Amino acid sequence: MTNRDTIQPLLDQRHQSHHTVDITRKRFRRCKSAPVGEIAPVEMDEIKNDQSGPRSKSILDKLHPSFRKVIIYLVIYLGIGTICFYFVRNKIKGKKIDGVLDSIYFCVVTMTTVGYGDMVPNSATTKLLACVYVFSGMALVGIVLSKAADYLVEKQETLLIKAMHMGRRVGPSEILEEIETNKVRYKCFMIAAFLIVLIVVGTVVLARVERLDTIDAFYCVCATITTLGYGDKSFSTKAGRIFAIFWILTSTLCLGRFFLYVAELNAEKRQKEIVKWVLSRRTTNVDLEEADLDNDGVVGAAEFVVYKLKEMGKINQLDVAAILKEFESLDIDQSGTLSNTDLTLAQSS
Repeated sequence: MTNRDTIQPLLDQRHQSHHTVDITRKRFRRCKSAPVGEIAPVEMDEIKNDQSGPRSKSILDKLHPSFRKVIIYLVIYLGIGTICFYFVRNKIKGKKIDGVLDSIYFCVVTMTTVGYGDMVPNSATTKLLACVYVFSGMALVGIVLSKAADYLVEKQETLLIKAMHMGRRVGPSEILEEIETNKVRYKCFMIAAFLIVLIVVGTVVLARVERLDTIDAFYCVCATITTLGYGDKSFSTKAGRIFAIFWILTSTLCLGRFFLYVAELNAEKRQKEIVKWVLSRRTTNVDLEEADLDNDGVVGAAEFVVYKLKEMGKINQLDVAAILKEFESLDIDQSGTLSNTDLTLAQSS
């Protein structure tokens, strides 16, 4: 049995099942398998309405798992850090205002790698403690907080699409299709707008609370969100440090995600250019020879699809070989097709 004959029936079966699958089952299966951030609000409401009986939920239960995880990790991190640095506050030099507030502020400045220099460790113990907290803080920002930021941006994409199509009704399926088509671009727009807001708010607060002129306030904002942290300008008042605890964490994370989304957008653009080139160029005899996987002199639809996907960079030869190997292991009777009998025999063996 040839590889061509092996692949073709699978495509035919998939094509037939695509037209016969129940819409309700398809949506329900998507909701169970897809990330929550990618589900339209209407579908989420339908799932919630199916739950029988009212249940009393705490505030944490009502939050998305990403935000629950963020809150838990932040409370643990800042709690332990505040306790540790509070007990060694006499071994930290710099301008101090309040023991607890200074400890939280020092934790945030450390975990975001801003490092103004307005408060610095002044003993072996505090220096080693700062080293531990800078690495754990970077891991917390890079893994946990970044996921929450992605979820928040994806939720705002739905509102953006509805605002763009305000003149007509937009269904959940249209919203999902629009998000899937321009997902990275919308992420860049949303995070860029949010970043501008944070820059403006930070500049205003530094100018009003810290009594800096506009240029120095903007300069301090840029030095902070880029984690440059020269230290000549920083938050030195109680109100300013309370604001800094939330603003520094949000703004530095926002800038990091912005550059990541820009890189994703460039990669997506290059990928689309490759796909366009592959689909527009003329097919030659050499292409047919390379697409003929079973070397029978004829290229079937499955072989042509696989070849084009390989040219686009979607898959490679190792992917194809691994899939064919799995298919052969499931095809117990060597008929070139999979049936319930094949699956039962394969699982029992």
